[in-house]
Amino acid sequence: MNKGCLKVIGLGPGDECLLAPQARQAIMEAEAVVGYTGYVELVPQELLEGREVLSTGMMAEVERCRKAVEAALEGRNVVVVCSGDPGIYAMAGLVMELLEVDDLFERVDFEVVPGIPAFSAAAALLGAPLMHDFASVSLSDLLTPWEKIEKRLEAAASADFVIAIYNPRSKKRAGHLGEAVEILKKYRSENTPVGIVNRAYREGQRVQVVTLDSLDVEDVDMQTVIIVGNSSTREVAGKMLTPRGYANKYDI
Repeated sequence: MNKGCLKVIGLGPGDECLLAPQARQAIMEAEAVVGYTGYVELVPQELLEGREVLSTGMMAEVERCRKAVEAALEGRNVVVVCSGDPGIYAMAGLVMELLEVDDLFERVDFEVVPGIPAFSAAAALLGAPLMHDFASVSLSDLLTPWEKIEKRLEAAASADFVIAIYNPRSKKRAGHLGEAVEILKKYRSENTPVGIVNRAYREGQRVQVVTLDSLDVEDVDMQTVIIVGNSSTREVAGKMLTPRGYANKYDI
């Protein structure tokens, strides 16, 4: 039996033009495509033709990753598709854990293929908010205790990092974002620029720059990335700019 190949790939933010060439090539070489139904729908239809599609709904991550591993153990070329980058809050880690627990790395060729992450897509639409040190924090407490998330927010805010916030609000977690904002207000002025990007590079895209004090949690859902500026971030022409420090050293 041929040795199977298992690649976890990032589709980027959703628009076909932002699908990286290496990820596109991986799909073209695959015999099976595995992923959450909503992400499989982001794959250009012509790339799915002639390939088995194994998809599952939300909250079935372990099931679909196991399907991918099983298919690779059969000697097939398999890709697991994720939105954004597969190694940032996505499936690369879970696939590795499944291969690790059964000691399968010698039986399957494993590879991670990068994609444009959500915070990069949001930052591009907002201007240049991530020009200096930044932290990324997910507000989802499905896998991480909320108390630990609060500590991470405290640490990032107190260190004056720009903060990218993933999974900011859902129907079941409607109050977490408000609690996060209260933590941020302890370390940021009320006029700190905040970028709100809904559905970056997808149909229904919406981009706003507001202040920390005026952030409306009702504008936010699970398909939103929030970028909170640091003490140096300013609004310029309706966008966000976090200076790298060139003006302090050079005549610009």
